[in-house]
Amino acid sequence: MRTYLCMILLCSAMVAKSQDCSYTLSGKIIDLHDNTVLPGATLIMIGEGKTVESDIDGKYLFSNLCDGSYSLQVYHPNCETQIFKVKVSGNTERNFKLEHHLEELNAITLRASIFGSKTKTNFEQKVTEKQLDRFSSASLGEVLNTLSGVSSLNTGNAVVKPIINGVHSSRVVVMNNGVRMEDQEWGAEHAPSIDVNAIGNITLIKGAGALKYSGDAVGGIIVTEASKVPVKDTIYGKTNVTAATNGRGGAITSTLTKSYANGWYGSIQGTLRRFGDYEAPDYILSNTGNFERSISGRVGINRFEYGVEAYYSFFKNEIGILRASHIGGASDQVRAINSGTPLIIRDFTYDIDAPRQDVTHHLFKVRGFKNFKNLGKVTLQYDFQQNERLEFDVRRSSNDDDRASLDLALTSQTLRLDLDTDNTDLFNLKTGLMAQYQKNVADPSTGVRRLIPDYERFNLGLYGVADVSITDNFLVEVGGRFDYFHIDAQKFYRSSFWEDRNYDELFPDIVVEEFSNQILTNPKLNFSNVSATFGTRYTFNDSYKLYANYSLASRAPNPSELFSEGLHHSASRIELGDLRFDSEIAHKVSVTLQKQGKTFGFSVNPFVNFINNFIIIEPTEIRQTIRGNFQVWEYRQTKATLLGVDIDASVTFNDNWNFYHQFSLVKGYDETLDLPLIDMPPVNTMNGLVYQNKELKNLLVELQSEYTFRQNEFPDNNFQAFIPETDSFELVDVSTPPDAYHLLHLHTNADFSLSKNSTLNVGLSVTNIFDTNYRNYLNRLRYYADDLGRNISINLKITY
Repeated sequence: MRTYLCMILLCSAMVAKSQDCSYTLSGKIIDLHDNTVLPGATLIMIGEGKTVESDIDGKYLFSNLCDGSYSLQVYHPNCETQIFKVKVSGNTERNFKLEHHLEELNAITLRASIFGSKTKTNFEQKVTEKQLDRFSSASLGEVLNTLSGVSSLNTGNAVVKPIINGVHSSRVVVMNNGVRMEDQEWGAEHAPSIDVNAIGNITLIKGAGALKYSGDAVGGIIVTEASKVPVKDTIYGKTNVTAATNGRGGAITSTLTKSYANGWYGSIQGTLRRFGDYEAPDYILSNTGNFERSISGRVGINRFEYGVEAYYSFFKNEIGILRASHIGGASDQVRAINSGTPLIIRDFTYDIDAPRQDVTHHLFKVRGFKNFKNLGKVTLQYDFQQNERLEFDVRRSSNDDDRASLDLALTSQTLRLDLDTDNTDLFNLKTGLMAQYQKNVADPSTGVRRLIPDYERFNLGLYGVADVSITDNFLVEVGGRFDYFHIDAQKFYRSSFWEDRNYDELFPDIVVEEFSNQILTNPKLNFSNVSATFGTRYTFNDSYKLYANYSLASRAPNPSELFSEGLHHSASRIELGDLRFDSEIAHKVSVTLQKQGKTFGFSVNPFVNFINNFIIIEPTEIRQTIRGNFQVWEYRQTKATLLGVDIDASVTFNDNWNFYHQFSLVKGYDETLDLPLIDMPPVNTMNGLVYQNKELKNLLVELQSEYTFRQNEFPDNNFQAFIPETDSFELVDVSTPPDAYHLLHLHTNADFSLSKNSTLNVGLSVTNIFDTNYRNYLNRLRYYADDLGRNISINLKITY
């Protein structure tokens, strides 16, 4: 009996010893609301002594496990810690979803991030809500201008359009809380109609890789999103107040959010921003004030299986255009460009007179989603936008000062259906379709020839993007998109222009009616565009990653490029389009090497963009009209090449000190004429030294150095103008770039506790510390005046 018992115990020990403990438990840590991955989460296997962290893709892996049940504690800095029970049976996969808190990482410098990435193989840069608080009185363009590879096309100081890797306007897509902005973005002096205070975070994608949003983003895509709302009973808010010396104005913005544990929530936000005439170091920039007000609100329910949200925003902005940029005859034009100071300098005022813009934008969106098991997330969205643009010129009669010279009303309606699968960790598919109807109406009561005609535009789009994990370290992404555009316009042409362009022979079938000196036409144009992306991401180890991406972008010409034939008043120039234009076709290749480390990190992003049928606008002559003397800018198509590199680097010396560096270079060439392209950003670099002491009221002091080189590659678009007073011709120099310049900026802030749930953040910023005189090559008003002088601003933010 004893021998038998020993044999049983020996066999049991052998069975126990032979138990297979080589299994794995793997999966992803995911945000409960939108299924974005959460990198940097800590997973502790309770009682087993095993701890791992999720990687940049949100993935985690436990190895050498036996079959059985385990308890996992999952922690993330922005989430509520939770404990999950998991049963391991062989190699097991399990995803965990966490609920976000309100607290945010106290990041200071703008840096790249893959958190909540929109693509898998494009290197993305992100601006968080914490960082956006520093720009509560600034524009979207000014915020993005702090990122490497992004510059701005300015019309004075209040109109700032982002330029991404050398291109702008219709080639840069702006997504506002899931809605593609349709706000007459074709204009060089049309800034995005977005209040930065209504944004939770911004993601910048350089290139057309995010086909879900667009296939025509030759330059890139800017994705702005609202802040996430927690699923719990709480009420919270914040108020920002900013006062600034330059412009002698400021801004106030406030947000209040209420949420419930059952998933219901509501939020309201408003901003008021007012500035008078801004100042250069030596004089006032007359008529450059602006008055902005906006309000937005959202209400919805957000649960794991489904959710619905309704969102509305109202944005209104009155912008003064430098009075000295609107002048009289040819002699004034030459004198203004050759003068070192503006021809018109007046006393400071908050009044905004002609020339000016008055832009009003309404946006409404309703969106719903449903998670289906073994299928994924299905989202249906409808959005409506109405953009009214008024431009007021300096008229000959003061009785007409209140009558707009340009009055455009653009209405857009879009319906989207998207599917985001999450069947496996190895293969993910995103697909969807969209339909859009757009109508533009130009008010004829302006008494001025319409720059943009009445038109209707229809757009149908279909996309699909898939990513496959070949190995744990190697991922491939491939996608395609098809867009169809139909434009139906009603356009009057001057008979002389119609014949000069040879339209009478090329388009006789679109003529509706002929008058004494005008021709009414009905152009109906169709464009079929194919876009695609192919990219890879390879992880060398925990520190190095390599991204490589090829994107094909196709962009149909916008109505301005097709139909312009007249005076663009706020731009102070005559613009001429061309009906014969074809779609732009861009082939962009980019590579990014990224290193992430506790003490040293960097990213290097070289790119090249080959664009066929590239549409550019450039000055050709000066034309005298009854309204004054104006430059003529004409669109044309060519073959272009843009190439460059963006570099970011940072060094952390210790817990208190760190240094960062940014460098951007882009070159653009007109291959047809073998000339440099106009309006290419000059080389620029930015360096910053940051001191932060969390123990001393979270004190932060940042000194920033910005150096912009002279643009040495530019086309010669100069021309001769006849001066009646002297009966001679003089050179009008519109090409020669300004000199290089160096600016220093200072920013500091600290936190003060007001109560258990309330904090006061006090910030002080000084830009252009030494009041340096400079002119920016990409400022369209550089011919007439210097850029802004020193500005001291104080920012108070209360969270409650």
